[in-house]
Amino acid sequence: MEKVVIIGSGPAGHTAAVYCARANLNPVMFEGFISGGVAGGQLMITTDIENFPGFPDPVPGPQLMERMKAQSVKYGTRVISEDVAGVDMPASPFTVRGSSETVACQALIIATGATAKRMGVPSEERLWGRGISACATCDGALPVFRNQKILVIGGGDTAVEEALHLARFASRVYVAHRRDKLRASLIMGKRAMENPKIEILWNTVLVDVKGDRKVEGAVLKDVKNGATREMAFAGVFYAVGHTPNTAFLGGQVALDDTGYIVTKNGSTETSVAGVFACGDVQDKKYRQAVTAAGSGCMAALDAQRYLESRGA
Repeated sequence: MEKVVIIGSGPAGHTAAVYCARANLNPVMFEGFISGGVAGGQLMITTDIENFPGFPDPVPGPQLMERMKAQSVKYGTRVISEDVAGVDMPASPFTVRGSSETVACQALIIATGATAKRMGVPSEERLWGRGISACATCDGALPVFRNQKILVIGGGDTAVEEALHLARFASRVYVAHRRDKLRASLIMGKRAMENPKIEILWNTVLVDVKGDRKVEGAVLKDVKNGATREMAFAGVFYAVGHTPNTAFLGGQVALDDTGYIVTKNGSTETSVAGVFACGDVQDKKYRQAVTAAGSGCMAALDAQRYLESRGA
């Protein structure tokens, strides 16, 4: 019987692990491969990070996650490199079933993140992180995108927000939307269409991204007449949504209508006593490494107080 198990190994999971370990809770972490398809979360497929505190020079995402893991292990976290097949609830103790190892615990922290939806175009895997991104706030200010032409895919509020953010740095931002009307709110759409650096490509879908080692352009298709054209871009930003990694929970924890874990206001508590959620698996607004890390700290402190209340 473990005191606390953490599922997920991104910034939220490892921050929770450090705090739990330093509180002598001897955490066990299933680092898995749920979040973004690789242990370490989406930062493992991110190139240079310039907005994480304490790193005045850009730090590669994998290097940052390697250091977070080293810190977790240093303070006593036991890391299990397995996927989680499922969790048995609804009351403590909980059973976490990995690929080959099963662990029982008194408290559970879920930090499995959310995966950016992709377009499935041929060059996507090769150029992801080399000019294709799903986070303008994370990557938009990088030197490679400054004073360059940028393409945003999507038509909702997120796409418009990404375009407005990118317009601060790019020479011009194009928004490709498959319909002839934005899904974004009226006020957001108005801001985009009134911005002199933003141009909306109506009835347009992405066919492929061009470039060998980095993004150099994109092939676009007009959905009405089927005509394709190639345009030069330094970056392609997806703004078509995220999928929270919650399927393995089997509906045992309350989720919102888009699949994110619902947490109580001002805490990381879920609908199940003793189960806490942190990071992008419960945050569809900010989705930043630093906010995920902050919520990981909150989850660890909430778990510690929960265990103390039970005399653990």
